[in-house]
Amino acid sequence: MVDFLTMPLYYLLVFAFLKAVTSAGAGLKWVRVNVPQYRVPGEVAQLQCDYDLGNDTLYSVKWYKEHEEFYRFVPKALPPANSYKVDGVHVDMTKSDNRKVVLHSVNWKSSGLFRCEVSAEAPSFASAQSEARMEVVSLPDEDPVISGVEEQYQIGDEINLNCTSGRSRPASILHWYINEQQIQKDEALIKYPIEHHAKGLVTSTLGLRFILSNRHFLGGSMRVKCVASIAPVLFSEDREAVVHSLPVMRDMREALLLVKSASSQVGISRLFYLFISIVFYLIL
Repeated sequence: MVDFLTMPLYYLLVFAFLKAVTSAGAGLKWVRVNVPQYRVPGEVAQLQCDYDLGNDTLYSVKWYKEHEEFYRFVPKALPPANSYKVDGVHVDMTKSDNRKVVLHSVNWKSSGLFRCEVSAEAPSFASAQSEARMEVVSLPDEDPVISGVEEQYQIGDEINLNCTSGRSRPASILHWYINEQQIQKDEALIKYPIEHHAKGLVTSTLGLRFILSNRHFLGGSMRVKCVASIAPVLFSEDREAVVHSLPVMRDMREALLLVKSASSQVGISRLFYLFISIVFYLIL
């Protein structure tokens, strides 16, 4: 048995240090955040902070947006939970605790990198953190629109179309398809500048230009389709602990153009009749 009363001060300090190191090894193990990858303005966002304290006792849980602290939970404090004013962050204190923070009515300023920092009590004083990014986006209310359609076409004619997305934030990504084959040749695509609107909303326009030929027709018809998708550039970073990321949700809308061929009594000239139908679907 160690006699602390007769032990020199130097050895007492060494003993305390070794004990602290040994205790820390069995203490706080990891911190992991679960943050929604994106939200729409006005929605609620729940930020989850999970951790394994091991043999340690919790001292505090702190949440930051970028580098600004907006929520703190200290079990021994009165009250244990407090929030601080940060742009775009509105904490629902009735639903927040040492494991989660609930933000109500997110807005454009709510986008950013969120970090949870967990600290343990003495003797380990261990600390670990984890972070992930959330983006606030606005999905388009309208389907994409195809313009530039002529009443009739003949083989050898040039088709010159534009596809314009509905207003969104960030900008929709547009792709053209002919008979379900995506058009990737730059010479067939016309890229226009993004158009800006109020509240940070934007519309995208992508042109399609090509010469009609027999090879474009399968079974007597040709399908020309424009697809607009929202896929925000979302990412998570893993610096000091494991960061859990959710799958990206994609909102996709398409405009469909169907061109049918019809035989004419005037020699080898063929006429093509055109009509447009709009198809909308949502992929989660």
